[in-house]
Amino acid sequence: MKFAKLRPMGKTMWKPVLAYAVALAAGAFALEWLQYAYLVRLFTPEFYAVALAVGFTALGIWAGYRLTPRRAPAGFARNDAAIKSLGISERELAVLELLAAGNANKEVARKLDISPNTVKTHVQRLFEKLGAQRRTQAISKARELGIVP
Repeated sequence: MKFAKLRPMGKTMWKPVLAYAVALAAGAFALEWLQYAYLVRLFTPEFYAVALAVGFTALGIWAGYRLTPRRAPAGFARNDAAIKSLGISERELAVLELLAAGNANKEVARKLDISPNTVKTHVQRLFEKLGAQRRTQAISKARELGIVP
């Protein structure tokens, strides 16, 4: 059984984690401030179970909405002029699209039926052409230019 490697959180992942931590701290402070012992006697245990369930449901919906990747808009039109001016080849474009979809090098290699080293070469050339230092930066610039959805 293979386990996925844990990757360090990127800069964009810290914001939701920090927001969640602040929300939990605020909730704990609010419960303390409202004198938890008094509130427990005020309402029945079923009320608290329902309130907790509603709170976690709302948190799950919010987290699911914020953390799932968005699909390409229906009216996405690729900027062919930007692709041509940067000199991005068809194969590099295919690699870039798969990277933007969240695939790792090995997954890209498997889907395009090429070696992982070839994928690394394409990624390095994309970095040069897009003026990027990292994958996330390259994907962000490609999205800004309208190359990938």
